Amino acid sequence: MMQTLEDEKKGIEKKLYNYQKKTINTIFNCFEKYPENYNMLYQLPTGGSKTIIFSEIARQYIEQSNKKVLILTHRIELSKQTSSALTEIGVPNMVINSSVKNISDSEKHQCYVAMVETLNNRLKENQVHISNIGLVIVDEAHYNSFRKIFKYFKKGLMLGVTATPLSSNINLPMKNIYNELIVGNSISELISDNFLAKANTYTYNVGLGALRIGINGDYTVKSSETVYIDYHMQEMLIAAYEERAKGKKTLIFNNGINTSRYVYDCFQKAGYEIRHLDNKHSESERKEIIDWFRSTPGAILSSVSILTTGFDEPSIEAIIINRATRSLTLYHQMIGRGSRIYKNKSEFTVIDMGNNVARFGLWEEPVDWRSIFKNPDYYLENLQSDELIERNFSYTMQKELRQKFKNSKEVEFDVEKQFQEVKHLGLKPKTVIDRAIEQHARICMENSEDAYEAMALAKLLEDAISHRVKQYAYCISKSTPNYQEWLEEDYKRSLRAILRKKI
Repeated sequence: MMQTLEDEKKGIEKKLYNYQKKTINTIFNCFEKYPENYNMLYQLPTGGSKTIIFSEIARQYIEQSNKKVLILTHRIELSKQTSSALTEIGVPNMVINSSVKNISDSEKHQCYVAMVETLNNRLKENQVHISNIGLVIVDEAHYNSFRKIFKYFKKGLMLGVTATPLSSNINLPMKNIYNELIVGNSISELISDNFLAKANTYTYNVGLGALRIGINGDYTVKSSETVYIDYHMQEMLIAAYEERAKGKKTLIFNNGINTSRYVYDCFQKAGYEIRHLDNKHSESERKEIIDWFRSTPGAILSSVSILTTGFDEPSIEAIIINRATRSLTLYHQMIGRGSRIYKNKSEFTVIDMGNNVARFGLWEEPVDWRSIFKNPDYYLENLQSDELIERNFSYTMQKELRQKFKNSKEVEFDVEKQFQEVKHLGLKPKTVIDRAIEQHARICMENSEDAYEAMALAKLLEDAISHRVKQYAYCISKSTPNYQEWLEEDYKRSLRAILRKKI
């Protein structure tokens, strides 16, 4: 019998990769150094198999200490996944969900998996009586809902696990709870070792001037829907999908149910297979939609927040972030849904429709997690503002449109360079706009045979005009929405007038 158990143990250990074994050894060294009343936080990217690692830690801890382990999760899907992972490696466990009313020491389980809200209710009602818990493991530790539980388990060890050691509440930094941060392998390392798929990222410049920041530090749903429920934005979204992700299994993230439904309607009218999913769907509806998504090649699923955690579908080939966020955690969670290696899939597509790459950098770029853990306020205060991001936008005419202006050698116009030149010559700032209009008039005339054709070409320049006006407004430090709107309309009127006069 002893030989069988030893063989089983070796079989479990063989399933672990070297980086996972190294992490487990590091954490157990901390356990030995600080046997009780010590809180550790472990960081590993989404897709790095955190559940496998902490399940193995639970198994070894129970075996070595003969004490019990409690694992906390914040979603039912994560509870189920954790319980399954524990069972697979031979750890009998009990899930504390809404159907469990009383838990006592008569239970023979050495490991418990609990939904945080359910356990908190049972503890407040004095319905939980479990002694000898030596280790509490907190999954998705950046969420603050777990803090209410910590007071009941002060004497033992605590291990938080997260992809992003940055608290979901800026007023409750993680350094106030955890004594130490252990940083795991980086995204680029996991990609190099073929544990994660490589992201091919494409960005589309989006004007976010209408967005407002709420009390949680992120953009409000109401202001997001003002920006994203817009015909022009939907056109840009579908064009981006057709250019970069057409035919790929695609998951779209939105900020707001109305936006997601609008996305669903637009893609459906365009003839694509798409479904919409939000937290208002029943459990059976949700299962049916996700089953459809998993089994349908090239399927598109438009969602709202609900699939950022506890959802693992490795066949996803493209992620579209159809929203802006100031949450580094959410940014990594969204992209991480597509990062699983699967069959012949070693790469996936990321389409950013919210200037998030400009705000946070590419998903695979190095992040100084220790600095963020120690000084979260400094990190958040130094995020690039939307105004600065938009100021650095460059406009490039799309290939299809460029063909309509093929007779012109140059179609671009550097507003900032022109502004500096005009300023140096002592001319009025408005001279920049006059020059921009003249250049647009010239390329319209160079590529048309009559007035009607020139006017039609001018109408295709709306995006270019909008960009030029914004850049000019930044240069003169006069960027109120009303002023820009007036200037843009005046630009179009002047362009039409010049074309009528010259042709």
